Amino acid sequence: MKTADEASGRAPGESRAPSGELVLGRYRLVRRLGAGGFGVVWLAHDEKLDRAVAVKRIEVHDDGVAARAEREAKAAARLGHPGIVALYETARDDDAVYLVSELVRGRTLGELLEDGALSDADVLRLGVALCDALAHAHRRGVVHRDVKPGNVVVPAGGEHDGRVKLTDFGVARTLDDDALTRTGDVVGTLAYMAPEQADGRGAGAEADLYALGLVLFEALSGVNPVRGRGAAATARRVGARLPALGRLRRDLALELCRAIDRAVLPRPEQRGTLAELRGALRTALPAAGGDPGTVAAGRLAELAPPAARPPVRPGARALAALAAGALTAAGLTWLAADPPLAPLAGAAGAALAVALLPRLGWLAAAAALAVCCADGVAVLVLAVALPTALLLRRADTLWSAPAGAPLLGAVGLAAAWPALAGQARRPWHRLALGALGFWWLALAEVASGARLGLGAPPGAGRAGAAALATLVTSGALAVAAVWGAAALALPAFVRGRRLAVDVVGATAWAALAGSSAQAVAAALTWRDGPPSVRGLVAGAVLAGGAAVVLRALRGEARGRSAP
Repeated sequence: MKTADEASGRAPGESRAPSGELVLGRYRLVRRLGAGGFGVVWLAHDEKLDRAVAVKRIEVHDDGVAARAEREAKAAARLGHPGIVALYETARDDDAVYLVSELVRGRTLGELLEDGALSDADVLRLGVALCDALAHAHRRGVVHRDVKPGNVVVPAGGEHDGRVKLTDFGVARTLDDDALTRTGDVVGTLAYMAPEQADGRGAGAEADLYALGLVLFEALSGVNPVRGRGAAATARRVGARLPALGRLRRDLALELCRAIDRAVLPRPEQRGTLAELRGALRTALPAAGGDPGTVAAGRLAELAPPAARPPVRPGARALAALAAGALTAAGLTWLAADPPLAPLAGAAGAALAVALLPRLGWLAAAAALAVCCADGVAVLVLAVALPTALLLRRADTLWSAPAGAPLLGAVGLAAAWPALAGQARRPWHRLALGALGFWWLALAEVASGARLGLGAPPGAGRAGAAALATLVTSGALAVAAVWGAAALALPAFVRGRRLAVDVVGATAWAALAGSSAQAVAAALTWRDGPPSVRGLVAGAVLAGGAAVVLRALRGEARGRSAP
């Protein structure tokens, strides 16, 4: 949204508002302030309250435009913060949707930077205010998705006291709107877009943190290292590891540079939090320079090509190593006929390999275990390893996680597995973990002869390709699809906002997942009659409780990181 002072002069060829046009029965359009790809903004006079306002007029050409306008209105209506432009009213007539908001008289951050009107201290003060505004939006479940200098309005005189107004929530999304989390939904400004957002993998609070970090990087270094000479060049730089800010501005505090460098890392989970970035800005503020001026653009030669995957976090490596070691020990103990080494030694070797190289180590451990086993059991080991590696190709530390389903099955609670799989952050990981859990469970039943869930299909035998073929053709894998779908859908039922609502949602989810799994099982035509899921009721109860508790714990963790 443009400001009044920004458009005080009319560009050549720019149309004026129809003289005296009154919209919504109270807003008299005065002057067109600007236009973009999504609506035209007018300076208007509210004749009812006698005040100047900004009116954004969005012509409704199709249902998609109407939905986007409604999304912007709902997102803005949730917010009430001094650092965010306030929405007064939204309404619609036959031709357009109107968003009426406060009129901010000032200049955009981009204009101030271009004119050299800001000092380092001014930039840090504005950065603190933007951290606060975004933190408020995230607490209300709104992700802006288009944080850039042009969408940051600094009221007249606000550059020296840290007053800002974050505007234009036209591409914002609400975290509880599942329709907007689908892959392929790529919106925003490419030069400030987080890699996961550009890839269509969804944009959470981490994407706003990345964009803000890039805005601060540009303000302090004089250059946006992602922006190229054209859209294609910019797209090639998205996801690159950026040059260290400290190399471009050696006079800045080291901890400040590190905080901003961290905020623009390619991997979302490595960027830290808004609270941490805000703390670094506040700490560096007393020593920051107070002289305004234009920062000389840094050299872009230091910009690396798109970075290889950053190393996995130490804690995740340790958990993956422990899981791989435990699985190797169990396999050598119960599956290998004449193991060439003791289970403890094999477990130690597998754990070390996975700790050093998570993917290659896990595959090497699976291959070594298959070699140690008899031919029939080796088929089952490879049948577990290959689909897991394929479906969780980029989730190194989750490769051993589906082993949790057979462990739950051993105590009669296999039906609780989808609740644990549903804790994964990415939709594809939830879906894959849910389905793989049943696959591991089914193969464990074939190998052990024990009934952990449905039990092995009649005639499957204990191992080998014939047993695998019987399992695949029995129809039992339909339950894997149910478990995958249940894990995928869990966040839609348990959102972590209110405990009572989450309890009801978890109960409905557990009942739906359990009844669906049992309905699929009842449709199977096995020799001894339709099977039933072992521990279905107990597992469903545990699944519902686990969903609520785990979601609450994650909510508390986010709360501790908020400023």
